[in-house]
Amino acid sequence: MDAKVKATNVVWHRSQVTRSQRHSLLNQCGCTIWLTGLPSSGKSTTAFALEHALVGRGFLAYVLDGDNVRHGLNKDLGFSAREREENIRRVAEVAKLFADAGLITITSFISPYRKERDFARKIHGESGLPFSEIFIDTPLEVCEARDPKQQYAKARRGELKGFTGIDAPYEPPVNPEVIVKTAEHPPQRIAAHILRFLVTSGSLPAAALSPVAGDGKPGLQAAMTEA
Repeated sequence: MDAKVKATNVVWHRSQVTRSQRHSLLNQCGCTIWLTGLPSSGKSTTAFALEHALVGRGFLAYVLDGDNVRHGLNKDLGFSAREREENIRRVAEVAKLFADAGLITITSFISPYRKERDFARKIHGESGLPFSEIFIDTPLEVCEARDPKQQYAKARRGELKGFTGIDAPYEPPVNPEVIVKTAEHPPQRIAAHILRFLVTSGSLPAAALSPVAGDGKPGLQAAMTEA
């Protein structure tokens, strides 16, 4: 999946600031949390719920969302197999840069092929950056019933070709770090589950599990107790 190298007269310039210095400023370790799943499985809802929970607890997090990046960074890409691969390649590289800077980066992409997700994991590993694959395990019939963009309906009618889950494959993760089921649990409870994983894996301190005072909502600690 590596892109063809066209620029041969470039040199990597090493920063005078270390990664540990950047991360210590934020009191967190940069990492990438890669959400994958079928269209309408709940990836974006989960991603933004997790971002909200993290920022509310004083951690710097940012979501790279599939639709959002196509408004700018990847607006020149369509949905052919080659363009979708390039879409994921670019996002994986950006996520790695964000993580290196110290952000908790949350990506929300169908990323249907294992080789694309393996590439993202590989480049993070080569740079010594934590990478976690989160499988949004939502049954096809539930995704199709949600269908907020009516894409499944168009695909069923033959109006939308190459749609993942209908006439294009989705390869589920083999060994994801976390599996969540949006058909069974609300976004806050799922965010709590992922936060717990980030703490136990060492990406976040235990303080990340503390409830946010004064937000008028049940704390994540309560949500985790119910899980």
